Amino acid sequence: MALTTDGIGFRGRRARHAATPMVGSGAATPSSAQPGDATARGGRRRWGARYASRLLLTDLAALILAGIVVHTEPLPTIGAGETLVATGLPYAATTVVLAVVWLLALNVFGSRDPRFCGYGAAEYKRIINATFAVFGFAAIMSYLFKLELSRGYLLVMLPVGLAALLVSRYVWRRWLHRVRDAGEYQSKVLAVGNLATVTELVQELKRTPRAGYQVIGVCLHQSRRAVDADGGPVLAVDGVPVVGDFDDIVDVVRSTGADSVAVTSSAAFGPTSVRKLSWALEDTDAELILAPALTNIAGPRIHTQPVDGLPLIHVDRPTYHGANRLLKKAFDVVGASLLITLFSPILIGVAVAIKLTSRGPVFFRQERVGINGEIFRMIKFRSMVTDAESQLQALRVEQQDAGNNVLFKMKNDPRVTSVGRIIRRYSIDELPQLFNVVKGDMSLVGPRPPLKAEVDLYEDEARLRLLVKPGMTGLWQVSGRSNLSWDDSVRLDVFYVENWSITGDLVIMFKTVKAVMTGSGAF
Repeated sequence: MALTTDGIGFRGRRARHAATPMVGSGAATPSSAQPGDATARGGRRRWGARYASRLLLTDLAALILAGIVVHTEPLPTIGAGETLVATGLPYAATTVVLAVVWLLALNVFGSRDPRFCGYGAAEYKRIINATFAVFGFAAIMSYLFKLELSRGYLLVMLPVGLAALLVSRYVWRRWLHRVRDAGEYQSKVLAVGNLATVTELVQELKRTPRAGYQVIGVCLHQSRRAVDADGGPVLAVDGVPVVGDFDDIVDVVRSTGADSVAVTSSAAFGPTSVRKLSWALEDTDAELILAPALTNIAGPRIHTQPVDGLPLIHVDRPTYHGANRLLKKAFDVVGASLLITLFSPILIGVAVAIKLTSRGPVFFRQERVGINGEIFRMIKFRSMVTDAESQLQALRVEQQDAGNNVLFKMKNDPRVTSVGRIIRRYSIDELPQLFNVVKGDMSLVGPRPPLKAEVDLYEDEARLRLLVKPGMTGLWQVSGRSNLSWDDSVRLDVFYVENWSITGDLVIMFKTVKAVMTGSGAF
């Protein structure tokens, strides 16, 4: 039986025949989209259940740790044999009951749902929400039933338990990232839509493998007629095989064991088609994902409001002015002042090392372009020979920077001094920029400070970088540093400009510490 609407048919649960191969088109059949064990149905259900059970065990261990701490920490209102006044229940038993309720709440709030584990902030938010819900409930019960639950007990149990849960989940996330980088614990996705929107979806998911989505096939609208830039038939989209048309979706899901069907924005696949497809997928274990034409927009800026069955997606405007900017300025000045004090021994030591090992000044000053195109002098420790600029053009001719026609980056740059190689590897040469931050020319976090020659080559999108102050670190710093292409640098900086927040800045600074300590992507 086929479900048909808008000229699109979906083969239903009683379909007798597989999707018809596109003879003469050269496109792959559904069976050819199987990557390794892709034919096994319910892939995410199996690995998701294993992963959730491991999380349950470590959640339990985290709460046991919190219980041990709360009963060994000397609290004036809790003795070894103290009990709750109304029930006579020992505090040890109270801890057991609280831990069980806490574990249940973590499950109810979906903190172990594989869709939210391993990427983004949703997993951590659900843990925090579940934790405060449990303790809010405990406080209300204590008040209503006169349990006289010690506030000291709650003040220790809450932060210790929450911290232990978050740390254990972070450790698991790091493990999940490693196995996903190796191609495991991925949700198999079938991408559906027209050529342009599907191409963008495939590229975005390939760019972030740690999100856990592996596109195994593509169903295009009128795929037999789709042509590439050279006028030939479209056999694959960014390396992912085209396996059928819209009416082949359900059969492809069955034959490949796809976990999800991601439908991109397409005039040919309207709301009625989406609703019919959700019914057709009922017995396949595959979930339906809608991928709207919204890219490079952070989750906190997106809000969904259903209106009579119509989901309206609200996108908050980027915030460049007002209270948020004042808060960021205060964060920069206070943070930079503290860091100058903290790193003052290193600043002095590096200055002495540069002066003793090479001729020339300790600092290197260079004009850079700041907010709204204003020019300022950025200060760094000198890491190159004094005539480095005069050698630049010869090096540009000698070695072209592949994938980066604006910035010049070169591994084993002969202009770098012996001390310079060390301080550049760990970004110590950039510490004097803290004075630029205090002065107000830069921020702790922001886009990379560009040269005027680079800005002259900017296209319209790249100029969005100038709407905020440049930063000592940023998404570019924690996403590859010197290994990034020009396009990736622009994409990351524009994403930051449109989605920045104080919380995001703190996350980037935390990741910067790791990137700097490992020296990854620096040369």
